[in-house]
Amino acid sequence: MVIAAAERGDWILRQTTSNPYSDTRAVRLTDNDFEHGGLQLNSYARPAKLFTAHESLFVSEVGVLRTASLLRITEEVVSVIQRRN
Repeated sequence: MVIAAAERGDWILRQTTSNPYSDTRAVRLTDNDFEHGGLQLNSYARPAKLFTAHESLFVSEVGVLRTASLLRITEEVVSVIQRRN
């Protein structure tokens, strides 16, 4: 999931996986969380798994999250950064 633009074509991303890996902060995503598009399986947004990538590596957009779902995940990312429990 794309979180924010960094610089010079780089983007801050967050891992999405089909397994929560005992991650207590993992946010479950289903088809209902998407405005359009979606994932092939119920998946988990992992707020503590952030990384950067250049936009040249992007292949396609699979969907767009509903505002409420995006806010829920964003709050968890901020929580990780602020180190709140």
